[in-house]
Amino acid sequence: MTDLATRARTLLDLHSAPEILVLANVWDVVSAQVVAATEGVRALATASHGIASTFGYEDGENIPLDLHLDMVGRITAAVDLPVSMDMEAGYGDPGETARRAIELGVVGGNLEDQMKPIDEAVAAVEAVLRAGRDAGIDFVLNARTDTFIRAAADADRGELVAEAIRRGRAYLEAGAPVVFVPRLVDRDEIAAVVEGLGRNRLTLISVPGASLPAREMQELGVARVSTGPFTQRVALTALQDAAAEMVRGGTLPAGTRALN
Repeated sequence: MTDLATRARTLLDLHSAPEILVLANVWDVVSAQVVAATEGVRALATASHGIASTFGYEDGENIPLDLHLDMVGRITAAVDLPVSMDMEAGYGDPGETARRAIELGVVGGNLEDQMKPIDEAVAAVEAVLRAGRDAGIDFVLNARTDTFIRAAADADRGELVAEAIRRGRAYLEAGAPVVFVPRLVDRDEIAAVVEGLGRNRLTLISVPGASLPAREMQELGVARVSTGPFTQRVALTALQDAAAEMVRGGTLPAGTRALN
């Protein structure tokens, strides 16, 4: 798929397919190539946390945008699948950041609302979608609301669900095809948000030890599940465990595959 518009349309269609879209987030070229070569993988998504960590930066737009985009561009050039970029909150200019990402071959992206006033958050969504239209593609914006991330520990759960739905509906009405609600893991709350937004409109992140299996998310009507920083942590856990075993006098794990 060399045509950008075709990749964008493919990514958009994957969100409305009966089967949930599973995205194992990647952070560099080799992780992207390994995931892309995995049977059943149909698209890729980058992780801002993982890319920032690769270069020694904390997440949260601390990595320079040029450096972040350079890695994303290397990833899109290395694989033949649609790629979605974690754009964080847009680096102060969501439309321009999206435009630059699209020029590098990106056809979708996450955008955090950081619980900004709803008018401001909607304007950011509209700016990203406008960048896609200007480029002649249906940019697949995964509009993220930080309702649960920024909530106090004792916040009323029902009010959080209602606020996530309110914000999510505003982003859908602005043209975003899907809404991302991180830290939403409870089955009943997921079902309530799906009811409020519609089936195949909600996307989630899989949190180790807390999230439902992907197949159960699919049954609830979730469009997509990604892994955020956790795939990099899986890789780093395996690395540290292997190093510890060697230091203890052991060997590297049997069955290690030549993936690079």
